[in-house]
Amino acid sequence: MTTIQRSPWQHLRPWLVTLLVLAIVGWAFSGIPLTSLKPTALEITKSILHGLFHPEWSYVYTGDGEDLLAALVETLAIAFLGTFISAILSVPFAFLAARTSHKFFTPRSTFGKVILTIVRVFPELVLAIMFIKAVGPGAYAGMLAVSIHSIGMLGKLFAEAIENIDHGPNEAIVAAGGSALDGLALATFPAVLPEFMNYTLYRFEIAVRSASILGMVGAGGIGAPLIFALQTRNWPRVGIILLGIIVMVTIIDYISGKIRARLV
Repeated sequence: MTTIQRSPWQHLRPWLVTLLVLAIVGWAFSGIPLTSLKPTALEITKSILHGLFHPEWSYVYTGDGEDLLAALVETLAIAFLGTFISAILSVPFAFLAARTSHKFFTPRSTFGKVILTIVRVFPELVLAIMFIKAVGPGAYAGMLAVSIHSIGMLGKLFAEAIENIDHGPNEAIVAAGGSALDGLALATFPAVLPEFMNYTLYRFEIAVRSASILGMVGAGGIGAPLIFALQTRNWPRVGIILLGIIVMVTIIDYISGKIRARLV
């Protein structure tokens, strides 16, 4: 039985990787000032926990359109419309960014990827603040923020799906005399449609969580009453709002997961 001799570098590499990771962690902690807790931290923590475990059930439905159910429905509407619009607008950007040749540099694909990267750079909260200045506070600004930000992410995922499909059927259609549009309609698009649907549903799950936060800056949804309750230290209302968000996200994740399991 022969034993494999390990080189000095193979013996040293795990230790170097460990030291590098520890150095990065130490550098990260060095940039965070660690301050002591406030004297009232324990009392405030008790108040928060008491409110979270004793939620304000009367806020679930009041009939005036300012209750928990109305805010959750508005949050879902922001997430759904934002995802629906971005899913449609992402398709042309995806075909623009997809690399269909093995060349090291393709100007069309590079240009499309740069556009999608620039779109993804702006966080949804920043986009929401910008749209609030442009169209005013409310759900419309939140929907625009979700849709624009989702274009960058969905466009990237759609482009990768296009790059990973088998291009043989498309080439066969073109070789048989069909046009590039025929290949796109009869081969490429049917092949990538299940992946597009899968990524869209996954993005919708993320958009629901994002829409729950955008209201904190005035972009509609459940975030607005949540930030008001936090500012006034109304912990029972904070508890029922968080409970509503948890239930909503759990249901959305379950339904979306079932649908995605059938698509893949």
